[in-house]
Amino acid sequence: MKLQDMVMGKRRYILPLLALLAIYSSAQQRPVDKVYPLLDAANSRWFYFSSACRPFGMVNLFPDTNIGGEWDSGYRYAQDTILGFTHIHEWQLAGVSVLPVTFTEDTEASILQNKGSHFTHDNEVIKPGYHAVTLNRYNIRAELTASNRVGFHRYQFPSTGTPGVVFELGGYLGPSDMLRGGFRLVNDHEIQGYVVNGPTMRRPKECPAYFAAAFDRKIQSVVLYQEGKITRNLSHWDGTHGKILVILEPVTTPIVQMKAGISFTSEAGAAKNRDIEIPHWDFNAVEKQADLQWNEMLSRIAVEGGTAEQQQRFYTDLWRSIQGRRIISDADGKYTDLTGKDKIIRQLPLGKDKKPLFNMYNSDAFWGAQWTLNTLWQLVYPEVAQEFCNSFLEYYKNDGLIPRGPSGGNDTFVMTGASSTPFFVSAWQKGIRGFDIELAYEGLRKNHMPGGIMGKAGYEHTTSIGGGIKAYIEKGYVPYPLTPGRKYGQHEDGAGMTMEYAYQDWTLAQLAKALHKENDYQLFLKRSFNYRNLYNPASRFIQPKDSAGAWKEPFDPLLYDNGYIEGNAAQFTWFVPHDLKGLFQLMGGNDSAAIRLNKQFELSAWHRFCNEHPEEKPKFVNNKRTWLNYSNQPAMQVAYIFNYAGKPWLTQYWSREVVNQVFSGLSPYTGYSGEEDQGLMGSLSVLMKLGIFQMTGGCEEDPYYEIGSPIFDAVTIQLHPAFYPGKTFRITSQHNSSANRYIQSAVLNGKSLPSFRFRHSELIKGGSLSLEMADAPNHNWGIE
Repeated sequence: MKLQDMVMGKRRYILPLLALLAIYSSAQQRPVDKVYPLLDAANSRWFYFSSACRPFGMVNLFPDTNIGGEWDSGYRYAQDTILGFTHIHEWQLAGVSVLPVTFTEDTEASILQNKGSHFTHDNEVIKPGYHAVTLNRYNIRAELTASNRVGFHRYQFPSTGTPGVVFELGGYLGPSDMLRGGFRLVNDHEIQGYVVNGPTMRRPKECPAYFAAAFDRKIQSVVLYQEGKITRNLSHWDGTHGKILVILEPVTTPIVQMKAGISFTSEAGAAKNRDIEIPHWDFNAVEKQADLQWNEMLSRIAVEGGTAEQQQRFYTDLWRSIQGRRIISDADGKYTDLTGKDKIIRQLPLGKDKKPLFNMYNSDAFWGAQWTLNTLWQLVYPEVAQEFCNSFLEYYKNDGLIPRGPSGGNDTFVMTGASSTPFFVSAWQKGIRGFDIELAYEGLRKNHMPGGIMGKAGYEHTTSIGGGIKAYIEKGYVPYPLTPGRKYGQHEDGAGMTMEYAYQDWTLAQLAKALHKENDYQLFLKRSFNYRNLYNPASRFIQPKDSAGAWKEPFDPLLYDNGYIEGNAAQFTWFVPHDLKGLFQLMGGNDSAAIRLNKQFELSAWHRFCNEHPEEKPKFVNNKRTWLNYSNQPAMQVAYIFNYAGKPWLTQYWSREVVNQVFSGLSPYTGYSGEEDQGLMGSLSVLMKLGIFQMTGGCEEDPYYEIGSPIFDAVTIQLHPAFYPGKTFRITSQHNSSANRYIQSAVLNGKSLPSFRFRHSELIKGGSLSLEMADAPNHNWGIE
């Protein structure tokens, strides 16, 4: 089968209008109108906040109030000065920051030195696909919207002063130092140029970003400001530490528009992106298109019941789940490959319509995605999951490794393990088949062996020792410390690595079985039990061992890191999603395990599963002494473990408590109690509120969905017709309320469901799951 026949791009899928009208009447708010973009904006990371962008778009255009560093940067709600409107806010990438200004001969130099402007939130409008704000210093009303690869600006200038736009071509911007930049005046309406993202600890190679900015007003001249010196009437420049002021003709009408095409390949690519995606000057039309596209994506899940705030938070979580991981290929399918010594421009395969069959993506690690993106994307956005599989296979063709977190055309080796494996396996097991599975298996298998990505610890770019894969194979665990006195990468935490590798080996074994590779199935299945080698019956925890096999002493189960990756023994001991039955046996049986985990929840409840102190607002708790931590990924599955221990009512109780304490409310100052991590925590919140989960990441044959405690009276999931035969799947919860969180009985497609789980094949046929809820547990329902 040809690739173009296998791939169904997301641009070709539009929900049937009648299906939407059946759910939403004209009197109701649309899902996109319920999004609250300011959620957690006071704690924003460089790539976290979003406004003027499309789903997965290359351009993520919004104001920056802090531009220094990857953390505490970008749009920070509590800060009152805008430093620029930046087009690229991505994992380890930034670029093309601009700001409109007005000036006189007396103020030009001071503005070039410091162009920032005070603003207030009272004069701000933010919604998916759009941002408007008034720059008080200049009395300019700025509006921003975007297509996938083009930032569209509309500025209303005052009647006095000379209008212009400053382009930053050097200096720190988010995670990167813009090492150098340049521009050239193409004609009296357009400039083109570039900035070069300098290497970071995570992304070790330079990465250029290009722009092609066209104005609907004539350019009068271009001024360069470089290290305190002003040079006028330039037509081109290349250098360091520079910024340019594009001076526009005097105001005859207050409105000036600018379209800035962006590309990672070339200025010509940026201009082509601009001309393909926005060939006109109708700002309102582009804003409307962005609004409709976001609404289509969000409308694939309709919720009924709950409070208005709960519905707002739900659609904000769903919006966040498809943010952050962004396109890096051009509209014509060209993209930059930086995996080798030299930059190479490559071409994606094209369909019969001469359009790319899929996009290339920039992405933080899929670390934790087995409990989040695997389930949500592959159920609601399967075309997106398929594109990511094809994108990651393109990286494999280029440098021989399926990445776990690519940035700027190269792998960053972020985090640990082979976190992409469960994503590929789950997609295949759910019938998402529009990628080359034999090529995928070849690359995934390589990643699990010496020479593959498991051999590299976090950001280990030049060696393949820190991952400890050889020791893992020979000893059955990764020692801690791996190499005393020396570290090759970050996160060289042997116990945490061992747990990840064992689970990921199990997922690869399931794919080997599906592809009838029996020897590999047995090999990786055997390795999946390696977690048992670190279970210490004396401490009753997963505990690090050194190379000689000695337990780490003294041992403290709440000590953060020190053998565990962004977690501790109390959290990582439960990281056995593929063999909970075996883990329970080590702990003394189902009841013993359930009692122990319930105690951990009780100990964590007083600090709301995140904080050390209940009086404090929820916050990121890395390096804190917590029994459970729902502000990060390592223990996201724990509330659903009770299902497998024969206590499903505890899953229903504690999953609701986590939603109430961690994933509720609307405020710029709280949201995810930590870092949302490009859709991971947003997806988790969505799934917990829907009341479905997948403990194994959906990697077994015909995967299971486990039932939790939905917070809404009803949810309707639109099933993608190119992937799944059913039209919709509806979950209803009779007598649901904050108190009535316990399931009394369940009916799946008209038949009684005594189990806490059901198969993927049942869901995708379409139909319904009906739950009867009450305020007391039914200790007889859901037991297997």
